[in-house]
Amino acid sequence: MLINDVLHLSYCTNIHPGETWEEIFSSLKKYLPELKEKLSPKQPFGIGLRLSDKASRALAEERRLTAFREWLDEHGLYVYTMNGFPYGGFHNQVVKDEVHRPDWTTKARLDYTLRLAHILATLLPEGVDGGISTSPLSYKPWHENNAEQLNTVYSGATDSLVELVEQLRQIKENTGKTIHLDIEPEPDGLLENSEEVIRYYQDWLLPKGVEKLVQSSGLTEQQAKEAVLTHIQLCYDVCHFALAYEKPEEAFAKLTSAGIKIGKIQLSAALKVKLPADSAGKATLAGKLAPFAESTYLHQVVAQDAAGKLTHYPDLQLALDTMQETKAQEWRTHFHVPLFTDAYNGLQSTQGDVEQVLAYLKNKHITNHLEVETYTWEVLPEGLKVDLSQSIRRELEWVMNIIN
Repeated sequence: MLINDVLHLSYCTNIHPGETWEEIFSSLKKYLPELKEKLSPKQPFGIGLRLSDKASRALAEERRLTAFREWLDEHGLYVYTMNGFPYGGFHNQVVKDEVHRPDWTTKARLDYTLRLAHILATLLPEGVDGGISTSPLSYKPWHENNAEQLNTVYSGATDSLVELVEQLRQIKENTGKTIHLDIEPEPDGLLENSEEVIRYYQDWLLPKGVEKLVQSSGLTEQQAKEAVLTHIQLCYDVCHFALAYEKPEEAFAKLTSAGIKIGKIQLSAALKVKLPADSAGKATLAGKLAPFAESTYLHQVVAQDAAGKLTHYPDLQLALDTMQETKAQEWRTHFHVPLFTDAYNGLQSTQGDVEQVLAYLKNKHITNHLEVETYTWEVLPEGLKVDLSQSIRRELEWVMNIIN
C-alpha cells in the first residue's frame, strides 16, 4: 500500500513456507486478499514477493506469469519488490550459512537474479521502480585469512554485478521500467556494515563497472557511474545494521555522501539483552535465550563491551557457551523478532532502531520501498506465536501508526 503518497509498504512473503510456485501461490491466495481488505480496502496493496530459484523457473513461463498478473489486477494487488537472497529452500530444513549459496561469484546466482528481474519487469506497475534484495556477495567466514581468495571473490562478484547492470539497462530501454538490485549487508556477510559497503563501491564496483560500461556500451564515465548507482543499490535491513551497532541517521548520512542509494528498507528488529555481571544472573539470562538457539537459521551474536569493542559469534549457541566468561555488557542476536513490542520475557529488542528509521523517513525521502521482514514466526518460542494472518496485520499496523 502507498503511505503518504511516496512509500510502498508491505511484508516479505518469505514468512510463508513453500518453495514451489504452486505452494507460494497458494499462500498468496490465502493471505493477501484478506490483508488487503483489512489494511488497504480503497487502494492497491503491495507485495514483497519471495521466489526460490525453482519457483522462479516455473513463474517465468509466459502462461503462468500472465495468469499471475491477471490475478494481481483482479484483487487490487501489485508487486514492487522481491527477495532474491535465499536461492533454495528456506523453511523446514537447516539453512544456516547455506543461505549464501550460490554466491555472487557464480553464474547460477546471476541467472536466478536476472530471471527475477524479468519477472518483476512484467509485474511492476507503470511509474513504479522495482527492487530485488540479494546477498552481501558471499559469506565472510568462507574466505577469512586468505587475502588472495578474498580478492578473487570480490573480483568475480563484481564481474557478475556489472553484467547485471548491463542487463537491467536493457530492460529499462525495452520496457521503460527501472529495476535495481538491493545488496543486503548482514552479520558475517562479505559486506556487513556501511564502511564495508562504501569501501566495496569505491574499490571495486564503481572502478570496474565504469570501465566495463564505457567499453561495452559506449557510455561516458559519468553515464556509466550513474548506471551503476541506479541499478546497484542497498537494502537497509534495520535488524542487520542494529547488529553492527550503527545508528540509522549516521549510516544514512555516510551512504548518501558516498552516492549509494537505498533501494529498500527492511523493517526488522533484533533480539537484544543487557548482560548482568553476576554468575546467577547470567545463568538465568542464558536460560531465557536458549529457546532462540534453534537449528534452522544462523543467529549471529554481536557483543559490545564497556569500551565499545565488538565481538562476533557465528551463532547464538556458540555465544551462550561463553556466557559465564564474557565481559560484554550487551548482546544483539540475529533473530528477527516481532516489531510491535520491545520486551520478551525479560529480553529486549532493537525496536528503537526501527522507530528511528521511520522518524527519519518523515523528513528525508531516501527510498520508496518499505518491507516488514519478520520471517522467523515458525521458529519463535511458543509464547510469542499467534495466528499468522493476525501477526502480519499487527506488524503492518504498528508501522502505519508510527509513520502516518
